Amino acid sequence: MVWPMVWRMATEQDSRPAATVALVDAMENLGRAAVGGVKEFGYAATLFSESVYWLVLGRRWRQPVRMSSVVAEMMQIGIRALPIVTVLSATIGIMLAIQGIHTLRLFGAESRVTLGIALSITREFAPLITGILVAGRSGSALAARLGTMNINQEIDALRVMGINPVRFLVAPSLLAMMVMVPLLTFWADLIGLLGAGVYVGIDLGMSLGAYADEVLNATSVGDLTHGLGKSVIFAALITLVATVNGASVSGGAEGVGRATTRSVVQAIAGILITDMLFVFIVTR
Repeated sequence: MVWPMVWRMATEQDSRPAATVALVDAMENLGRAAVGGVKEFGYAATLFSESVYWLVLGRRWRQPVRMSSVVAEMMQIGIRALPIVTVLSATIGIMLAIQGIHTLRLFGAESRVTLGIALSITREFAPLITGILVAGRSGSALAARLGTMNINQEIDALRVMGINPVRFLVAPSLLAMMVMVPLLTFWADLIGLLGAGVYVGIDLGMSLGAYADEVLNATSVGDLTHGLGKSVIFAALITLVATVNGASVSGGAEGVGRATTRSVVQAIAGILITDMLFVFIVTR
């Protein structure tokens, strides 16, 4: 009795139109992807809460987060990223100056280019370019490191030795990232404005002193904190995305490569979407 029923079900399934089968498969894949996304979001939230717990209360339980690890991560994330952040920030500033002067010259208002440059760099471009650079540089390295440790069962070895992996691996990276990314963003603000000022001085004959006065008059503390506040969110996002992808690695070296690539893509996409939502909420 069982085999005829199975045969009838298989025959009925095969007799469905190809479009129906494709639609069912697509909906099934969408459902699985949605469930996987919810699981990853919940795992990221758990990692963040545990990291904050160990950062705040670790010393109380005589298991503090090691400051040597935090300083090492700060060096890797911040100090060693200064050259590339400097070059790209100066490039972005000069590009904004070129495009701004070219556009405003059509209306005879090229002298007002300083306002657009100051607001664009401090509120948008400096935190955005810094977040993308850190995601591609430090986020990928963190995902690869955790993925390799996961493949080699080093994380399981930490648990066997009584060491919490979140306190030992995630919390130092999270703290270092949330300190250094805003500092890098502030540095990008200065370099971007300086690069734009040099080009404005060459093209419009404006001195750096006059340019600096116009920048200070055009911007406020709120504009600066707007960009720095976003950079803190970007820092947490980069760390959590890299950690989640690194901890879920499977399949050997190929799996580590996939997780690293996925981490960079997800972090950059998350930065852009978060930036859009942040601007929409703050400007209401």
